[in-house]
Amino acid sequence: MAEINDLSHSSGIPTPHISCGDKSEIAETVLLPGDPLRAKFIADTFFENVKQFNSTRNMLGFTGEYKGKRVSVMGTGMGCPSIGIYSYELMNFYGVKNLIRVGTAGALSPKLKVRDIVFGMGACTTSSYVRLFGLPGDFAPICSYDLLSKGVKAAEEKGFRYHVGNVLSSDMFYSYDLPSANTWTEMGVLAVEMEAAALYSNAAKAGANALAILTISDTNDEVTTAEERQQSFTNMMEVALEIA
Repeated sequence: MAEINDLSHSSGIPTPHISCGDKSEIAETVLLPGDPLRAKFIADTFFENVKQFNSTRNMLGFTGEYKGKRVSVMGTGMGCPSIGIYSYELMNFYGVKNLIRVGTAGALSPKLKVRDIVFGMGACTTSSYVRLFGLPGDFAPICSYDLLSKGVKAAEEKGFRYHVGNVLSSDMFYSYDLPSANTWTEMGVLAVEMEAAALYSNAAKAGANALAILTISDTNDEVTTAEERQQSFTNMMEVALEIA
């Protein structure tokens, strides 16, 4: 498999992972759920005048209108490498300027409850993805303040319960209880997910805006089903669409 390293893309669409041959079919703002079925749910539930622009590898992508605004939505799969591929192609080939992850997260902080919204201000990570940029130190992946401030305002206006802070982008979904000097919770990290660090790093490199809006899907006391995660976490979707 060829590895694409050139950032000066004069052509190259459709890309290896997005089967859209016309840049104009994808809006400048794209919502990015991990689950492609959540992308379809968002398009079916909230969009008017919907057109599908991607089906490669069943990573469904749609463009439509929300309250008169043109918005796209596409799945990204799970983990930093997967969202790294899709966000890279969207920004560097299709000219996307705003990328809003709408995903789920597991609570680390005891103050979080199932269905709470978390805005990822920053993203710690156990992934090597950020180190592969070859920087002479540790890069701190952070969100777009403009998107964050608008998202918080929208959540407040809608009366949604939300939190703002650091999240952890982990490479492991099923982890092992290994000894460590400090835990992420002790460092004030709110929740664990798998993609924000790569999204924020790619956006920083491309000069784009990115924000992870997450819904808590499980705590130590409660776990939601796959169907609930696909179709019932609509608060974060509404917030993302309001700021799109």
